[in-house]
Amino acid sequence: MIAAALKQPALVVALASTLVGCGFSETVEEFGGPAQGSTYSVKYVSGKGVPDKASLKADVEAIFAEVDEQMSTYRDDSLIEQFNRAPAGTCMPMPAGVLQLVQTGNALHRDSGGAFDLTLEPLLDLWGFGPHGNGERVVPDGEALKEVRDRIGQDHLHVDGDRLCKDIDLQVDFNSIAAGYTVDRIITKLVERGVSSYLVEATGELKAVGRKPDGQPWRIALEAPRDDQRAIQRVLELDGYGISTSGDYRNYFEEQGVRYSHTLDPLTAAPIQHNLAAVTVAAPTALMADGLSTMLLVLGPEKGWEYAEREGIAAFFVTREGDGFVTRSTATFEQLFAAGGKK
Repeated sequence: MIAAALKQPALVVALASTLVGCGFSETVEEFGGPAQGSTYSVKYVSGKGVPDKASLKADVEAIFAEVDEQMSTYRDDSLIEQFNRAPAGTCMPMPAGVLQLVQTGNALHRDSGGAFDLTLEPLLDLWGFGPHGNGERVVPDGEALKEVRDRIGQDHLHVDGDRLCKDIDLQVDFNSIAAGYTVDRIITKLVERGVSSYLVEATGELKAVGRKPDGQPWRIALEAPRDDQRAIQRVLELDGYGISTSGDYRNYFEEQGVRYSHTLDPLTAAPIQHNLAAVTVAAPTALMADGLSTMLLVLGPEKGWEYAEREGIAAFFVTREGDGFVTRSTATFEQLFAAGGKK
């Protein structure tokens, strides 16, 4: 699996039941299953020229298997885990997908001033959120933090042709962007097979294009950031955008009255401590939505908001205030979803 509770799904897909008859020659088909430590689902309009469901499902699950073999930090034989075990100074040939994620991560790392970092696996393990920790979630001591901080830093990771190289003994973790990448890969395959209208979701990251046979848009619902129950906060109509929500409200621990989220700030080597509970981002690709939502959550309610507005990112922020939450969305987000998205 790629992820195991590092990024809990924070979206609820709202879709009418499969359309059969009703005067339409096309129907909405659906399949899904377990994937990347959570689940996935594919909903699509089936009609003339579209392969049968079993064939499409086999294609999709082959993509999950490939991503797992290349990028999973939960299996020792994956390519990225082989790289992670290699010593400082190592360069290893890598497939195009791995190099694409590193290059995307490098851009997010640079643009965020270091708030986004793909080399946090040892730090995640230390805090009890990673794939190789002992499972004990406690605040680590200063000496352990110092030792781990010497082994993180995306500036020490670079691409040389078709090779991935590291200057220090670091470890790469793609959990902040792998699901979005997988959604985009699935969509590319569906389009190759003749599907033109679809909603694809993997571990909470998703993208939708087109409309259903009755002309209705694909709709998804954003959850309110509560850890006691699931509640819909806002409904969005999607066509051509990937959506990702990053939040701190499902995977955390408390110690001496302090809440410690699984989302870590690379600059402090500790969980984020601000009052931004969740960020939803819409972007042309699920990969960029995935990475940007993580980056904005780490940056926090002020710096994240300023960055999103300055760069024209479609983002929806949910901030804790007292016993409740306050929401606000960027101008770009409202332009995208003003027509029919409010709940």
